[in-house]
This record gives sequence, C-alpha cells and structure tokens, in this order.
Amino acid sequence: MDTIFFILSKVVQFCIEPLNWVMIFIVLGLLFLSLRKPHLSKRFLVFALLDLLIVGWLPASEVFLRVLEDSVPKIEIGKLSKENFGGIIILGSAIEGGEIAIDRGEISIYSSAERVTKAFEFIRKYPDLPFIFSGFSGRIAPKGVSEADAFKQLIQEQGLADRAGYYENQSRNTYENVVFIKPMIAEIEKGKPEKPWLLITSASHMYRSVKIFQKQSMEVIPLPVDYQTANRLQWTAFDLVEGAQNWNRLVHEIIGLFAYWVTGKI
Repeated sequence: MDTIFFILSKVVQFCIEPLNWVMIFIVLGLLFLSLRKPHLSKRFLVFALLDLLIVGWLPASEVFLRVLEDSVPKIEIGKLSKENFGGIIILGSAIEGGEIAIDRGEISIYSSAERVTKAFEFIRKYPDLPFIFSGFSGRIAPKGVSEADAFKQLIQEQGLADRAGYYENQSRNTYENVVFIKPMIAEIEKGKPEKPWLLITSASHMYRSVKIFQKQSMEVIPLPVDYQTANRLQWTAFDLVEGAQNWNRLVHEIIGLFAYWVTGKI
C-alpha cells in the first residue's frame, strides 16, 4: 500500500505542475492544427503562453511558497544548550546518490544544499550529540547508492567519521523518514531521559515534517533552512527556471499535505 501511495503521489504531482501543462497545451495546439481547426489550435497555444508567464513571474509562486516557509518560525538555537535536545535529524532530498555518484566518483548536492551544510555545522558544534540522516531516494525507480550512503561518504570526506552517526537508508518520502527514524531514536535513547531532537530540513518542507513527527508522538525542535523567498515580493521579477523550481516545491508540499491528511498520516 505504501508503494502504491508513493507512486500515486508522484503521478499526481506530475499531472498538476503548471510547467508540465505547457507541453500538453502545445501538443493539443498542434493536434488541432493538423485537424484544420486553427481557432482551437490558437486557443491552446495562448494557454501555453499564459502558463509560461505564470510560471516565470516569480510573485505568482512566491506568495504561496512564503506562507509555507513562514508557517514554522525559526527557533533561536543559540539560546539553547546541547542539554536541551537529544540529537540531530537530517532529512534527505538534498543529495544525488544514484548512478552519478557511482559513475563520477563524486557526491553531488541539489539546490537544497543547506540541509547538508547546516548538518555539518551542527555536527561540528555538538560533537557529543548523535545524528541521524534519513533518506533512500525520492525516485520511483532508484539506482545506485542511497542518499544516506552518499551522506555517509560526505561525512568521511569532512573528517567527521568519528561522530555518533546513524543512517536510515530505506525511506522514500517524509512519512517513511519518520516511521523508520522512530525506532532508531528509541534505541539510541534507551535508558536515557527523552529529549526533543533538532530537525533540519527545508523551510517549505518543515510544516509537513513537524506534523508527521507530532502524529508519531515525537517532539522535535525545527531548524528550517533552504529559504527561497524574502520578506518582500519582487513584483517585476521574471525567471522561468526559478519559477519552475518554486512551483515544483509548492505543488510537492500541497500534494503531500493533502495526501497525508486524507490517509491520516498527519
């Protein structure tokens, strides 16, 4: 059932992402042109153009993405001592493992690199705290090494292999992250007082993540990173690549929130 849920979520996201509809509108426009119905062809080509304008005009996506990023406020970690938390959790989706890591012999990091760099910062800052990196792959047909194994390699390259690191390499989505992390934390904290763990993930992803942890009766201290929006919207900004990335993040979270709410995961 979890596999069906995972595949279905990917299909639905593909179907409703605005940029994907550009291709559909163009195909339909060409189809009606071949059928000698120019009025319908022009209509769908106009739809494709409007779609591109909406995707590229950054405020269209930023106004919603900013709401997600602000939904979980930053906690001033500097005011807390390491005695206030039990460890550090780093969620995946920032590292390219797979075939690239095998073929090229190097680990690549996505645009969500702050998940990794912030993890390094806190692992160095709190050397006595355990940390868990959670993530296998978000692809339907993954190949090569898992994200967790790739992160383990990065830890070794950073000279942090002596730290108390744990790696969860089965999860394909956020819900599975939490489900697989839970018994690991229980084992790590056996015989010790329970404390909340620091949670590192992207700001737009933090709200859904915290809700899933709460549903599993796990307390976390959110440490959002990878912000994509500022306090003010840039009303004249147009960037098709950045806009497409924003819409991808936004649609991914909306689909995730709705699907997890319907299935009782949050």
